[in-house]
Amino acid sequence: MSDITFQLLAIGLYFAAMIAIGVYAARKTKSHEDYMLAGRELSPFTAALSAGASDMSGWLLMGLPGAIYAAGLIEGWIAIGLTIGAYLNWKLVAPRLRAYTEVSNNSITIPSFFENRTRDRSRLLRIVSALIILIFFTFYVSSGMVAGGVFFESSYGFNYVWGMVLVAGVTLLYTLFGGFLGASLTDVVQGMIMLIALITVPVIAFFTVGGLQGVQDGIADSGVELTGLFPADLNGLVILGIVSSLAWGLGYVGQPHIIVRFMALKSVAAAKPARRIGISWMIVSLIGAVSSGFIGIAYMQQAGTLDINPETVVLAMSQALLHPFVAGLVLAAVLAAIMSTLSSQLIVTSSALVEDLYQVFSKGKPSQRVLVLLGRGCVLLVALVAGIIALDRSGTILGLVGFAWAGFGAAFGPIVLLSLYWRKLTNWGALAGMIVGAATVFIWDAIEKGTGIEFFTLYEILPGFLFNLIVAVVVSLVTLKNGTADDVAGVDEEFTRTGAIVTQSTSRGASDADADATGAPASAADRSDVP
Repeated sequence: MSDITFQLLAIGLYFAAMIAIGVYAARKTKSHEDYMLAGRELSPFTAALSAGASDMSGWLLMGLPGAIYAAGLIEGWIAIGLTIGAYLNWKLVAPRLRAYTEVSNNSITIPSFFENRTRDRSRLLRIVSALIILIFFTFYVSSGMVAGGVFFESSYGFNYVWGMVLVAGVTLLYTLFGGFLGASLTDVVQGMIMLIALITVPVIAFFTVGGLQGVQDGIADSGVELTGLFPADLNGLVILGIVSSLAWGLGYVGQPHIIVRFMALKSVAAAKPARRIGISWMIVSLIGAVSSGFIGIAYMQQAGTLDINPETVVLAMSQALLHPFVAGLVLAAVLAAIMSTLSSQLIVTSSALVEDLYQVFSKGKPSQRVLVLLGRGCVLLVALVAGIIALDRSGTILGLVGFAWAGFGAAFGPIVLLSLYWRKLTNWGALAGMIVGAATVFIWDAIEKGTGIEFFTLYEILPGFLFNLIVAVVVSLVTLKNGTADDVAGVDEEFTRTGAIVTQSTSRGASDADADATGAPASAADRSDVP
């Protein structure tokens, strides 16, 4: 068989495995809550790898190595910021969100949690939250489709559109039928494939170019001017760039497709082992991605192909260094990164349409079967719109992801934190802050592109997050007196009960957490956590 045949065989087997998992998950999906949240039964291992794989997307194997390849280690500040942000997200948000969403009327989506948490009877908070999810996830899903098209175009010379359609089509198959459980289980497999690829490719390339000396010589001979973590010409613009890169970590608390994994954990206590697993996976994967970018410069210099598309450096090295079938598995890892995020985003977007828009405006209460069918229809609709946007290839994968990441981080991040840790948050405070945060991202981005003023190169998530936080607090303090005595008492009771559940769970012995990590049934204490 030819090299391409071997590679396509490996990718075909990967596609078949993903569809098979989707079919299995479909048989386990009996209700709308199953379809959207897997019945809150995810083990720590599944939740951790699912959160990591759905988080990183094509950015991990294409965007980040490409950025390092093109600019140097200064782009590594993004990886540092993300690692810090992910750890704090697991530490501060995961256990409390898992408890609070169940305490607060068993909320199964982020918009419904905001509504229930703040006693919002106007329904505006839920509707606006859902619309923000639709807007920014359309960009996010589009970035995944762009990555899929670029993958097949650069690897096999396929037509960009057909490559995009193939990746989107397979993802849709297992997402449509398997729902949240299908997306989560495929994420586990995809996360492991990504990890193995990011260890294998840079290690083999490192020894192929002659070790550390070969990497240094190759980079020097390439003539590429790279920067370190702290460039010699440190100036205001560079500092803005470093701060902007670190600010990516702020976005974690506002990403619906990530924090929904916390809501789906089988217990509050499961958050601790899940954090350990997830952060370990993340650190190793990010080191592999950064190393691939650097080593790729030396390898491509020796091969005489320095002028490749930076975002395809991992693909190029795997095809040149490995047996065609193994290279196909590495290429499947790139697809795994793309598809894991794509499926998660489609599920969350579907939940926003069905749970937070359709059911708000629907006069009757549809059956579980109708809700599941509507969820699948919405997955298809969002994918179609995102595909149309992806036909415009003017933006990079990292650029599309960066804008959507900023949008969610600025719109939802402060509201999630205030919901969990501040009793006095009101529906009007949350709504005002959310709108200001989302609007800031659009306005800041437009000013940067329209004026070129240096200060506005600061990543828009920072001003958006800060303005949201300030507005939400001020408006909440002003409107707090408008709430009824029953509402205030209800919020206080739920807030206190959530704190008690988290305290009880985190004070349990290590043996319980270890049992959770293995996927064993939750203890009786977990099942009685929430009355």
